[in-house]
Amino acid sequence: MYKSIILTEKDNVATALENIPSVEDLKITIGDEQRVIHLLEPIQFGHKFAIQDIAEGGYIIKYGEVIGRATKFIKCGEYVHVHNLEGTRGRGDK
Repeated sequence: MYKSIILTEKDNVATALENIPSVEDLKITIGDEQRVIHLLEPIQFGHKFAIQDIAEGGYIIKYGEVIGRATKFIKCGEYVHVHNLEGTRGRGDK
């Protein structure tokens, strides 16, 4: 079983605590709820994956904080990084 971390029930992404191969089913715990997330692609240590579908323009929430916005629809189990996320912190244009 591979390890990942989710800090709050508000989080919609988890962070891999080790390299996780694709097409892997992960058991995760969110509060008192346990879920199985089917990864759609490999996730490297320290990188994020969606634990629920995230709409285009929706906030990416990690460790209870908004860290950015989805630039396209992100499926549950999909890798979340600069190809589908834009930062919102420190931007003067938004």
